[in-house]
Amino acid sequence: MEQARLLIAIVLSALVFLVWQLFFVDREAVKRPAQKTQPPPAEQAQPSAPYVAEQPGTAGQTPGTKAAAVAEPAAQTRLITVDTPLYTAKISERGAGFTSFILKNYRETAHKDSPRKEIIPQKSEFQTVVIGYDGKSLGDLDKAAFSANLSDDSLSVKEALQKVTFSWDSGQGVVVEKTYSFTPDSYVIGFDVTVKNGSNRSIQDKLYIALRGQVTKEGMAYGFEGPSTLIGGNLEEVDVDDIEEKNLFSGSLKWVAVQDRYFMTSIIPDHAQEASMRLYVKGDDLVEAQYLNPLSDIRPGTQQSYNYTLFFGPRSSQVLGEVGHELAKALNFGFFNFIAKPCVWLMNMLYSVIPNYGVAIIVLTLLIKIILWPLGSKSYKSMSEMKKIQPLMKEIREKYKNDKKKMNEEVMGLYRTYKINPLGGCLPMIVQLPVFFALYRMLYQAIELRHAPFFLWIDDLSAPDRLFNFAIDYIPFMEPPYGIPVLTLIMGASMILQQKMSPPMGDPTQAKMMMFMPVIFTVIFINFSSGLVLYWLVNNILSIAQQYYIQKKFA
Repeated sequence: MEQARLLIAIVLSALVFLVWQLFFVDREAVKRPAQKTQPPPAEQAQPSAPYVAEQPGTAGQTPGTKAAAVAEPAAQTRLITVDTPLYTAKISERGAGFTSFILKNYRETAHKDSPRKEIIPQKSEFQTVVIGYDGKSLGDLDKAAFSANLSDDSLSVKEALQKVTFSWDSGQGVVVEKTYSFTPDSYVIGFDVTVKNGSNRSIQDKLYIALRGQVTKEGMAYGFEGPSTLIGGNLEEVDVDDIEEKNLFSGSLKWVAVQDRYFMTSIIPDHAQEASMRLYVKGDDLVEAQYLNPLSDIRPGTQQSYNYTLFFGPRSSQVLGEVGHELAKALNFGFFNFIAKPCVWLMNMLYSVIPNYGVAIIVLTLLIKIILWPLGSKSYKSMSEMKKIQPLMKEIREKYKNDKKKMNEEVMGLYRTYKINPLGGCLPMIVQLPVFFALYRMLYQAIELRHAPFFLWIDDLSAPDRLFNFAIDYIPFMEPPYGIPVLTLIMGASMILQQKMSPPMGDPTQAKMMMFMPVIFTVIFINFSSGLVLYWLVNNILSIAQQYYIQKKFA
């Protein structure tokens, strides 16, 4: 009995420690052994096609626009606005990259008057989807003055696919074109780069396309944020703190992405090929992920085309699944992914019937409880049997308190007499832990819960539960905003009730440890998303009901 109690205490203590480490302590960088990664063998991305140069300085430009060399300042560059039903994007002619991408179906906060969600950091001269050559064959293309083939500064995409091409002329016969293709009903954007070599020299270099994004390190302890790639069929997620150790990943790349908790940008080549993802950290919170193409050889009088698909949008399992290219693998819930993904699917199915994600979580919890009912019943039955023999256990402890060996022998004999497995109440609980961790990751990362209301004061299931908003500077253990965590306090009370229904601990030290468990869990859960607290509360209530039923049945 003592060993079983000790095991339970150790398991629960380990759970608290693990939860605390995962969610409250800043993670140190996981140091990977330094690896020397050889670049992929030189090869051409595509066979070069013939190219007949137009009049120098005019190819691919709108009439009246004079080409500028990369090193020369542009007289004036425009900002092109692309408007679709799903987003509004802005592309600068300086570098021909995105400077803004606002999603119309998402807001910055849960407030109804909050501005629409901007997924590109609004920093000075910041843009993403910029291109360049690894060996600087054409200078700094990310600063080059391109010219858009539009007479207006805006493009409205309402019914059919529309394209915009940005062209840059080196003045020496080389023309670079970046063509974006927009559709009205998708977050997918076609992206083609064409390099036309009308000069008298070959361009032997590796073209790269750079995605840039912002990484909030505060969220890295809860779930992954940063650059990732699907390489050789396997998902590679790189913590920002590990980039200094290794920043080049080579192999058969399916896509490269930069992601945060709910949104992501990605570049997807038309076909997987031997390429590289190269990473850089810019300042404290900016990261750059480059898709580095194989070496190309664009001879004079030929041209080279590179074809990609871009994705700028939510990390939704449904949306990513529709994109294809195995981009849905970017939605990763960690070690218990195989449990979490079916739960996301089931939660969304429930929401389609009952349009309230809080109710969907309650029903999902009920279904999980039904599946785990046999394990729970076995655990509570063992607890009930243990409770029956508590008077006999007390007598044995009193009688042999000075002879631990004899006391343990008598306790084991008592177990055999009443056919009780001392681990029967512990092991089923351990089996349920993976479900908890899977649901935590799922409920934390599921974009469906972002700003999803439940009822009354709970207007965002992805945020901590707070009733009122206190205008104070600090509350111990609580992250802002500061308020009353009503749901969390009720959850703590349910744990106290559940503890009182369980057999008392024989050892005083263990009894005190168990007495503080509800308090510790309540403190930890104060900053968890209200969706997760709701799951844990409902699970506790169902467990109390099941435990009461089993105890009455075997009383």
